[in-house]
Amino acid sequence: MELTQYRIDELLNGCRAGNRQMQEALYKQTAAKMLVVCMRYTKDKMEAEDILQLAYVKVFEKIKEYRGEGAFEGWVRRIMVNTAIESYRKNLKNMNLVQIEEAYEQPSTDFDFSRLGLQDLMRIIQKLSDGYRVVFNMYAIEGYTHKEIAATLGISEGASKSQLSRARAILREEIIRMEGINYATYEG
Repeated sequence: MELTQYRIDELLNGCRAGNRQMQEALYKQTAAKMLVVCMRYTKDKMEAEDILQLAYVKVFEKIKEYRGEGAFEGWVRRIMVNTAIESYRKNLKNMNLVQIEEAYEQPSTDFDFSRLGLQDLMRIIQKLSDGYRVVFNMYAIEGYTHKEIAATLGISEGASKSQLSRARAILREEIIRMEGINYATYEG
């Protein structure tokens, strides 16, 4: 049986009424995009799927609170991000946070990103340690300030800046390594 593509207002009304068919339809229409969001915060797909499931439980619990201000997809995305951050915070005690004195900046390098696909970039981000990955996503992708990151994660602003600096350095190194392999492949 093929799933019918419902309009957003039909889905919202059905989900608010607790209609399981509409909840399933909403999930099927949005889950692929939301999984990508969750994967940015995790090491692997299985962990991302766990966060996705937890987040959708929250979506369905809180759907009556959505007031139609802003895009619904953005509202769902925010729940995904917050759920991923909550998961990170639960595991924060096991993280290795670097102090700002240990962080360093490397010179900027121009990259030819056209040879790196989205999956390559996702794989590089997923290789980062949890602390680096979460701070990088919150700052570079979600637009949080270091002050907001520090408050959300319960770390100092210096630790946030340090984590971002180190994440960027690691990403830069990995991209250079991949570009070197890619260039050798294309020239060889």
